Amino acid sequence: MLDIFKMKNLGIFAGGVLFGTAGVKLLSSKDAKKVYTHCTASVLRAKECVMDTVTNVQENAEDILAEAKQLNEEREAKEADLEFEDEAVAEEAGE
Repeated sequence: MLDIFKMKNLGIFAGGVLFGTAGVKLLSSKDAKKVYTHCTASVLRAKECVMDTVTNVQENAEDILAEAKQLNEEREAKEADLEFEDEAVAEEAGE
């Protein structure tokens, strides 16, 4: 009975070695290299597309930030003018 398990384990080991050897041959074949090349090229194209999108988003964010700063400056200027007018009216009423 012990010999059967040894033979079974030996058969599994031999099958694994055979499968591993065939796998290495398959993975290093010309066809496999073509597939790897095409996959790598598609990944590079996808990366380029993503980077273009990121650049576009960054540019839009910079535009939004610049417009927001300009709006705040205009608002502060209006508030300063209103405060100046209020002070002028208060001084005229006090005179």
